[in-house]
Parts: sequence; C-alpha cells; structure tokens
Amino acid sequence: MKKLNILLVLVFLIPIQFLNGQDIITASELSKIIKKDNVVLVSARTNSDYKKVHITGAVHINHTDLYKNGPVKSMLKSPEEIAKILGAQGISESKTIVLYDDGSGKYSGRLYWILSYLGAKDVKILDGHMDAWKAARKPVTKNPTKVTATTFTAKVDNSKIATMAQVKGAIGKSNVVIIDARSPEEFNGASASELRKGHIPGAIDIEYKNMLDAKGKLKSSAELQKIFDAAGVTKDKEVILYCESSVRAGIIYFTLTSALNYSNVKVYDGAYLEWQATASNKVEV
Repeated sequence: MKKLNILLVLVFLIPIQFLNGQDIITASELSKIIKKDNVVLVSARTNSDYKKVHITGAVHINHTDLYKNGPVKSMLKSPEEIAKILGAQGISESKTIVLYDDGSGKYSGRLYWILSYLGAKDVKILDGHMDAWKAARKPVTKNPTKVTATTFTAKVDNSKIATMAQVKGAIGKSNVVIIDARSPEEFNGASASELRKGHIPGAIDIEYKNMLDAKGKLKSSAELQKIFDAAGVTKDKEVILYCESSVRAGIIYFTLTSALNYSNVKVYDGAYLEWQATASNKVEV
C-alpha cells in the first residue's frame, strides 16, 4: 500500500502533457532544463524579430532558409542541405529541441514537422511561445546566442511526407482524409489571390487557428479531439495535410501526432501552390 501511495503522488506531480505523450512544454518546465547540454532552444520567428529580442540562449532558424529555389516556393531543400543548416546552428537530431515562434504556432509547427521528417526524436514546442515566457518573467535578450556547431544526421522518414502523386491517389478514398489548413475564405475561393481559387478536390477545411486558444496555447486534448471527430477525422484513417505552402499545416501535424496520438499523418510539402500550378489538376470551390 505504501508503494502504491508513492506511485500516486508521483503521477500527480508529473505534468499532464507528459502523461499524454505531448511534445508541449511550459515556460516553467523549459526554464528548468534550458541550460542542460543536451537541450537546444530554437527561435522560429523572423530574422528581424530575433534581432530585436529573443529568449536568452535561443538559436535562430528561419524556415524560409530551408526551402529550395524553384518554380514552387516553400518546398524543402534536400535533407543533406537542411541538416547542414541545422548543424551549423548547434542543432543535432540526438538533442532535445524546443521550438517557439511569435505565438501563431505556424513557424514552430513547420519546424516541428521538418525535424520529425528528418528523424529528430525529441522535439517540443513552448506552449504560449514568447508571450508565455515573458509572462513568466523569464530572461530575454537582443544579443545573439553564441553557437557551437554540431552535426545533424538526417534519418528521413518518408511516411511523414506526401507527394503530389500520393495526394492524387488519395482523392476519393474512404480511408484517407485530406485537410486544408487555410482560412474558410481561401478554401472556398472567396479571398483575393493570384492562385486558382478553391481547394484540392475532396479536401475538408480545418483552419490551423482552431488548434490554439486565445492566449496562443494549445487547446486541451478533449477540445481538439472534438474538432476532428466533428469533421470525421478518425484515427483509423490516413491524414494528409496542406495549406498554401504547408507552413500552416505544421501545427495541425503537431496536434494530431503529439496531442492526439494519430499514427498516420503526412504533410503535402508542395501544398496548394504546387497543386494549382499544375494545369491538369482540378480544383474545387
């Protein structure tokens, strides 16, 4: 009985997100591990924002630096090229990597997916991002962090990425759901855009903003599950995510795989930019 009581006490002391297997970390929890050698904190904000102020000790990765030049913007460079960029910033696949951004979740979510795709096993997102850190009165600075370069060894997991051919093959299949993370106006073709108006045929719209609460923190697992249940996104289905460039798709990938334990989730890296640029591809409005 004594051992059981001790076990129960330990359970209640463990943050609930760790019990659920979520890769989310609070400002208080981060402050306790931030100086450990195996932890690297990554600002996913813009270059100008990082220069103005960032969490003390954070290195910087701008997601746009990870994209190749080509007719379709925002498609990933080769794993080897990305690994070189990450390593130069002191990021290794064997470290605990903590991400944060401006509070939208877009950029940290994008990096979370990229790192997962490249084989990093311990990646977390700071809940509430910069606002939560400041609210906890934790240190910030404008001085760039001194970086010790390391080696990032990419171990690509192709089960986490979808090609245009795979998306084409998924349309109309009852065991696959395609989620568009854009706004309803973009999805329905009501917003002003130079792109072909509409969405990939058969896709459903779940805007990425629905993952976070008013304070920029991840909603509870129960709230999130309700969103996906209502849309028919069940755990037995393959899920393919996209938005205009698949930047916004990242936070939904994080939500499904980390908070809700969906096991078969992919991001279509070419996204709507690639899809609509191919004249033979149909779009729905």
